Amino acid sequence: MSWLGHGNLVMNCDRQWLSAALVSFLVACAGGAAAQERQAEYQLGSGDNIRITVYQNPDLTMETRVTENGTISYPLVGTVAVGGMTIPAAEQAVARALRDGNFIRQPQVNISLLQIRGNQVSVLGAVSRAGRFPLETAETRLSEILAIAGGISATGADVVILTGSRAGKPIRKEIDVPGMFLDKKLEEDVIVAAGDVIYVHSQPMFYIYGQVQRAGSYRVERGMTVRQALAQGGGLSARGTERGLRIFRRGANGQVGASSPDLGDLVRPGDVLYVQESLF
Repeated sequence: MSWLGHGNLVMNCDRQWLSAALVSFLVACAGGAAAQERQAEYQLGSGDNIRITVYQNPDLTMETRVTENGTISYPLVGTVAVGGMTIPAAEQAVARALRDGNFIRQPQVNISLLQIRGNQVSVLGAVSRAGRFPLETAETRLSEILAIAGGISATGADVVILTGSRAGKPIRKEIDVPGMFLDKKLEEDVIVAAGDVIYVHSQPMFYIYGQVQRAGSYRVERGMTVRQALAQGGGLSARGTERGLRIFRRGANGQVGASSPDLGDLVRPGDVLYVQESLF
């Protein structure tokens, strides 16, 4: 290879490296901008740890914690209410307190979020990642929190339970998550609040045994019929008969009763299906 050709190869490699570096830089900038935007929208809550700095006033730099009543203690001005404020609004509140107290004429305040402890929602039960998750905005909905928790697991129920408080009163709400979208009940996708607990119970099961191909326990699907339940068990064995089908179900009084169901009847959680052997 000639020196000129080698030089062109080096230049092409340099251009490729620069292009890759530029793409990485732009992606990093976009990710950083998105993170800054999310932090700007976040509302401070009790337990959050923050750092406050004032331009050209290093003595006023401090780390503090938002108290249970949503306030912080800050030098010179004393107590400042920041709970429920976005970070830009909290910066303005501290700057206003410094200005109104005639401590600094034109204070430039910067607040950075060190650790999120407040404004969190707990997600428990049959989800991919149970835990506590921060509310990044005041309009975070149930579906978003479930997505952050990795979604409902394969063993999770369709109906989730949300508990918390609104206007000082406790609430409890059962929400059919697939129904929000399949049945267009979007009003059920409620806005969650700090302190809410979302619990996802295990999916209800039914049980089938006797003269079927695959006896065992299976999840009760939405709108499942007895015919579909039999199919889930692989259908009848060579010695099974639909006439010998019995369903055992617990009634409202707690007693278990037996009946001969129609194939179009709906299966309920906890049902036990038994297929008897054909007599001839």
